[in-house]
Amino acid sequence: MTVTPSQFWDDLASDVEDPELLREYVRESVRIATVDNLVNELDEARQTAGLTKAELARAISAEPAVVRRLFSAGHVNPTVGTLAAVAAVLGMRLTLEPLPDSERERITRPLIEGRVADPEALAKHASEMRDRTRAALAS
Repeated sequence: MTVTPSQFWDDLASDVEDPELLREYVRESVRIATVDNLVNELDEARQTAGLTKAELARAISAEPAVVRRLFSAGHVNPTVGTLAAVAAVLGMRLTLEPLPDSERERITRPLIEGRVADPEALAKHASEMRDRTRAALAS
């Protein structure tokens, strides 16, 4: 049985009517997009600096496999400490920034309230956040 895009969005929109599933979906979507963006920017900075993954691993006193997984694996979940250490070696630091008002409305309110007026629009927005990150990876 093949699921059409329309069926996918309809099913997802129905699923996110459950407040806990909605919160989990939004949290994971934001987490994935945020981690992917950080890792992509750090890898770009590493390449610009001319550092190999092994050199970077030595600089943060980590096993080379840690850095290889960070920049190679499709599903990474690095610690903030690892990201901060890598950033420091590359002359960078991690910072937090407020979400733009439009993002805040789409992301923060559903997390706090556990509901959303347009579940399908939220699902598509979360998917677009991840897709923007994947597109940046491909370029």
